[in-house]
Amino acid sequence: MIDIDVFLRTVMQAVQDKKVPIVDLIAVQTEDPFKVLVATILSARTKDETTAAASARLFAAAADLKGLAALSGEKIAALIYPVGFYKNKAAYLARLPQALARYNNVVPDTVEQLITLPGVGRKTANLVVAVAYKKPAICVDTHVHRIMNIWEYVTTATPLETEMALREKLPARHWLTVNSLLVAFGQSICRPVGPHCDACPLLPDCPQRGVAPRRHPGTTQGPETGLKKFISWNVNGIRAVEKKGFVQVLQDLDADIIALQETKARKDQLSEELKNIPGYTSYWHSAERKGYSGVAIYSRLQPMHVLQGLGDPEFDCEGRVLTLEFPSFFFVTAYFPNSADGLKRLDFKLRFNKKFLDFAQDLARRKCVVICGDYNVAHKEIDLTNPARNTANAGFTPEERHWMDTFVQAGFVDTFRIFHQDPGHYTWWSYRFNARSKDIGWRIDYFCVDVAHAGRVDKALILKDIMGSDHCPVQIDFRMDQPG
Repeated sequence: MIDIDVFLRTVMQAVQDKKVPIVDLIAVQTEDPFKVLVATILSARTKDETTAAASARLFAAAADLKGLAALSGEKIAALIYPVGFYKNKAAYLARLPQALARYNNVVPDTVEQLITLPGVGRKTANLVVAVAYKKPAICVDTHVHRIMNIWEYVTTATPLETEMALREKLPARHWLTVNSLLVAFGQSICRPVGPHCDACPLLPDCPQRGVAPRRHPGTTQGPETGLKKFISWNVNGIRAVEKKGFVQVLQDLDADIIALQETKARKDQLSEELKNIPGYTSYWHSAERKGYSGVAIYSRLQPMHVLQGLGDPEFDCEGRVLTLEFPSFFFVTAYFPNSADGLKRLDFKLRFNKKFLDFAQDLARRKCVVICGDYNVAHKEIDLTNPARNTANAGFTPEERHWMDTFVQAGFVDTFRIFHQDPGHYTWWSYRFNARSKDIGWRIDYFCVDVAHAGRVDKALILKDIMGSDHCPVQIDFRMDQPG
């Protein structure tokens, strides 16, 4: 059991010269409950500097509730762009004056009342109570949830569970400050990707539960030796995720190969920053239809050959498969078709699946094959939260699951299940109904390796704390030489 007083005091010292998190920024700028509420709504899944600029523009036009009521949703959207999900947030803010009429046009001071307002979840509600009203509240975001579990101070699955556990366990003297401390700590040292454990003052005593530390700065490995980190991520639009800090996330991931799916862009539509990330060469296979499908790979390793598609125009026009060949293995990224509403593309998907299996088996006859991507299917009941409700829905139909059985029986190993056999691990969450915060999800993103070379996989992870898409990245650590 850690000494929470010592840990938080150590964190305070470690972050005193770090960037001020948005929680503190809002508190310094204003204690007006209206402005605290609005700024906090804007801050969700948005860089702090973007939130600060958008808040300033909005408050210049609407300094109070009356001013906000005078703005149309379209005007609000224009003022707050480019905060994350700005259209949704503009709709929330447009409805806020009417919602607050139930409380005599005053921002409530209790969590229970605040969460009845549009766009307000428990994290936002707790922050408003703490910052605007200086009342005891625990604002639990992904940093607080993640770090408290790394420390094993709590063992919880969702931020809500963490909040409830901390209310029972964390001394009240820490309630108002724990969020700003752990946000600053999580943004600078205990990062979601490649945490700087080597520079952390807590390292001797930290349990490091579930942590995959960054490589020690300065360490290098040869191109065909050692352990390499491979990442796969459905970004749901690379131009959209670029605005959410994708380039910095990619650099923080510090992977040797990063495969992307659903890029939704042709190479000539990309910024120079996306095409030329230092240390990586990028490879692209885009759909003929603009804004649709598409796959890409960023690689530090130099491939011998690059192959776009499966060799079948029916599927290759959608930009779904990209293969890099290296001396000892093939690396394939694939974006499998979605069966779609009403299963109108199920037949197309099954044809694609058959063609893909033939393609993968042909590669496996030649050398090791690593296949990653969004397979758009939850294989087993443990791979989604509500299996009984989804047996007739896209991604969990008997036909799709049967093909996944066939794929495994043909000699391809789901690497995550080598290391994790328990349920509750997901890689995709609907944007609706706060599914991600409630961890109501599906595991549909995989790394698979041919069975003869499964021993080259040293680790398999789901990086659920990485935001920016409705999917999160998945990772394997891969041995460049087959172990004896």
